[in-house]
Amino acid sequence: MLSLNDPTPKQIMQMLSQRGRQKRLELNLTQSGLASRAGISLGSLKRFEQTGQISLESLTKIALVLGEANSFDKLLNTTLVLPSSLDELIAEPPTRLRGRKQ
Repeated sequence: MLSLNDPTPKQIMQMLSQRGRQKRLELNLTQSGLASRAGISLGSLKRFEQTGQISLESLTKIALVLGEANSFDKLLNTTLVLPSSLDELIAEPPTRLRGRKQ
């Protein structure tokens, strides 16, 4: 569930691009050097660093070159939320399984 304090998708994209640029500079890579090593166009890298817009494939390639591929492990990692009481468990409607009628 989203709250008012959660960042917007655009803010997340901007944070990712800033972190990517910072990591690139820490590794003393130029934009063209990173783009070449990652196998993406220089224009794609520039657009990413300026706006945060990039394909998932290109972002993954950049992360590999920057040594940050393991950061994707936490992406979409779900946490099991257990009911706080037996009453809450009983009150929950059953989860419908795809393709099965109840």
